[in-house]
Amino acid sequence: MLLQLAAPARAQYVGREQDITDLRLGQRVMVDDGTCPAGQVKEVSGSRMAETGIVRTSKCVPRFGPKKK
Repeated sequence: MLLQLAAPARAQYVGREQDITDLRLGQRVMVDDGTCPAGQVKEVSGSRMAETGIVRTSKCVPRFGPKKK
């Protein structure tokens, strides 16, 4: 059981940024929509709290492993 807790969390992949329904503060979601250069994927994260909710930031990061569909 302890090994399951120590295992790294897998990144969540979605095909479109609109598919992210409820992003939490600090959560990171990989969006594979083709907007980043080859070998990279867009990372959307909940960066800070605002009066209107969680503020999202996005950046292109290196893709790890094979392309997900």
